[in-house]
Amino acid sequence: MIRYYAKIEGRIQEMEEPKQANWINISPPFSQEELEEFAQIVDIPLDFLTDSLDIDERSRYEREDDIRLIVVNTPLLNAQEEEKDTIYITVPIGIIITPDHVITITAYENPVLQLFLDSKVKNFDPSQDASFVLQILEQNVYRFLTCLKKLNLQRNLIEQELYDSSRNRELKQLLSIEKSLVYFMNSLNANELLKMKMKRTDFLQIRDDEDRSDLFEDIIIDNSQALEMANVYTNILNGTMDAYGSIISNNLNLTIRRLTTITIILMVPTLIASFYGMNVPLPFENRMWTPWFIVIFSIFISLLLAWYFQRKRLF
Repeated sequence: MIRYYAKIEGRIQEMEEPKQANWINISPPFSQEELEEFAQIVDIPLDFLTDSLDIDERSRYEREDDIRLIVVNTPLLNAQEEEKDTIYITVPIGIIITPDHVITITAYENPVLQLFLDSKVKNFDPSQDASFVLQILEQNVYRFLTCLKKLNLQRNLIEQELYDSSRNRELKQLLSIEKSLVYFMNSLNANELLKMKMKRTDFLQIRDDEDRSDLFEDIIIDNSQALEMANVYTNILNGTMDAYGSIISNNLNLTIRRLTTITIILMVPTLIASFYGMNVPLPFENRMWTPWFIVIFSIFISLLLAWYFQRKRLF
């Protein structure tokens, strides 16, 4: 779906033709034929569009004549999430800057771009391409920070449940969070390198604009902060999973030890009863009080063993 937008009287409005628009947004559904036709209309390389649709595309920038491409990764809730799958994935957003338009393309409905479509970002103007791109990068970093906070909150809730009962379900959820954090760390690291290269080469041509340069510097700092948060949360999660693995193993050892102790205690009456169940002559076997003596003696020995194991803290 290819839509054309322009900001008129302070509000974003959809246009009918690309000549009237400053911002062109391409979102699913669309076909290969539509992309090829659109690339010819606006005179941009087709691979600038198709590369941005590859979920494994790395963050990078590219220039061809006066057309510039920026590919940046952004977090997205995994719509096909299962118990063993990651909660969040990262997908690329393609930002193509031409002399007349800013073109954004993504293979998924993206919440970062939706903020601009819903006019929830203040003071953005698609006609100012450098400022618009900076605001997209800024909202993308905020999206990472928001998702990281949600993951950390979910991790805390799962830990509280694990305090009460160690079950596989909670451990699988922690594994899903760990997978999401790995995606985040890789994407944030790639995004940070991209932004630093863009700033060093003045890819957005804002070196002489102090306000925009300061904003770009703040975006890089926020991206570094998000990367550091992802690293910290990953280390905490790894420590948590290792600790719970040790706790589960220790609980299993305690359970086995208690069962072994109980087996030894119950073995005493079984052993004594087995002696008197043999078809051989035994002492006092014909006395009337012999069965009661066997029962009382067995109980006495079992209690004595239980007291001994309790004193040695084995039971």
